Amino acid sequence: MSKEESPHSLPSLTARLRIPDWLLLIAVCAFFFFWKLSAFGLIGADEPRYAQVAREMLQRHDWVTPTLGDVPWLEKPPLYYWQAMIAYRLFGVGDWAARLPSACDATLLVLGVYWLVRKLRRGSELDAALVLATCAGVVGYARAASMDIALCATFTLAMLSWYFWNDGRDRKFLALTYLFLALAMLAKGPVAPFLALLVIACFAAVHKQAEILTRTFWLPGIILFLIVSTPWYIAVQLRNPRFFRVFLLEHNLARFATNLYHHPEPFWYYVPVTLLGWMPWAALLIAALAWWMRGSREVPDRLNTFLAIWITVIVLFFSISQSKLPGYVLPAIPAGAVLVSQWMRTRFGDRPTPIIAALHALAASALIFPALMIQYIVLDAHSLWSRAAIVPAMVAFVLLLSIFLLLWKFGWRMLRIATLSPAIVVAAVVLRFGSASLDQKLSARSVTDELSRFDHTRLPVATILVPRETEFGLAFYRNQLIPRYEDGQLPSTEHLLVAAQGYQNGMEKRTGRRVTLLENLAPQKLDLFYVGAKPQSN
Repeated sequence: MSKEESPHSLPSLTARLRIPDWLLLIAVCAFFFFWKLSAFGLIGADEPRYAQVAREMLQRHDWVTPTLGDVPWLEKPPLYYWQAMIAYRLFGVGDWAARLPSACDATLLVLGVYWLVRKLRRGSELDAALVLATCAGVVGYARAASMDIALCATFTLAMLSWYFWNDGRDRKFLALTYLFLALAMLAKGPVAPFLALLVIACFAAVHKQAEILTRTFWLPGIILFLIVSTPWYIAVQLRNPRFFRVFLLEHNLARFATNLYHHPEPFWYYVPVTLLGWMPWAALLIAALAWWMRGSREVPDRLNTFLAIWITVIVLFFSISQSKLPGYVLPAIPAGAVLVSQWMRTRFGDRPTPIIAALHALAASALIFPALMIQYIVLDAHSLWSRAAIVPAMVAFVLLLSIFLLLWKFGWRMLRIATLSPAIVVAAVVLRFGSASLDQKLSARSVTDELSRFDHTRLPVATILVPRETEFGLAFYRNQLIPRYEDGQLPSTEHLLVAAQGYQNGMEKRTGRRVTLLENLAPQKLDLFYVGAKPQSN
């Protein structure tokens, strides 16, 4: 297929509206990645933990050793911490600043994909960028304080730069490959260069061209990779002799080969997870893969083959892993977005088959129901089967029917409008109406807000039998060490206690002090107590 714009490619929506592509993409990224970025507090265990590590590094003016509770925290490389430290310095410590690095990385990813696909297949670059910017996986992790989107962005730009170079272009793109892989190494560790090598090796094997692999090993590029990626690893090892064992052996090799960190999932786990990550484009991704499989037997396309190998390697590699988390497979999402854009450029002028139109309408409308029901889903999952679900279900059905008829009547030229409009509505509904529920149910920010109602002297806070996400969240929002009763860490002074619900009886006997119940937080099944100071012995 020609690298120049195909006569069958989709007409530019921005050309008809006289809106520059870059301006449209900035607006899309601003809405999906930045709008209401701190609408709800940090959730899960990782977000507040990573945010607090960055805060402690900034407070110590230390760019080498990550710490949590003033103890070296050697599980992850520093790229996110460095970005968050800069954000804290510029905007102050808070939810928004903690998530800002991911939003910026996602924007870099979208704009980088636009630029590289424009060079590879002019005419499909806007579709590739728009599909990528609205994939559920990218949107979700772009709004999270984590390392996953940084790895996804740097790995993606490295792989597309490599393909552009291998396609007979300037060697500076091979230099970009090594540079982005070095940044990926600083984002998540050695998994990035290993996966890149695996994808390239498989591509070379499929085309029976071993020289592809040998030409990739370019000495100036290797030196550039080492200059960028290794200084921090050397420095942190010199300061923390246990770093190599903790980081590489425990949190890379052991995490892959064993269930040491208790994240077991079945082998097929990443198939539905990846499809969910591609929503609302998942049906078209399946169609694009089928189209590639047919085309690979007739007129093979090297770019599409490369993208299919990229997806397959990522999904299979992490499926083999004994420890599975949804974010691991995120680097497969951009390859799917670009593949969909290549499929779309051949569809203009055609009408979709009823099956494809129906499946895409189902995928594009599917998220509107949980979006409209999010307050009920978060606070009371049983409401999914109540009368409250009737109207959202009807709205979802009407939307499904509307998208199907729009595609059936006007063909693929209405695909962008038919898909992007529901995606915008879903994001707006979730952020506008679901944020308070997410805060109440999932974030320690709401717990901290309640504690502040009773705390005017900045008392210490302790916990007993609470989830670790609550403990890490309290540590971030209170900026305090959070002792745990079950570890025998009872503060001797008066303090506030966050406890699992149902432990009120016997609390005074356990502590030997005056204990007062302050409030019950039903959404998180927590009780808040005031605990008096330890009595002075006579």
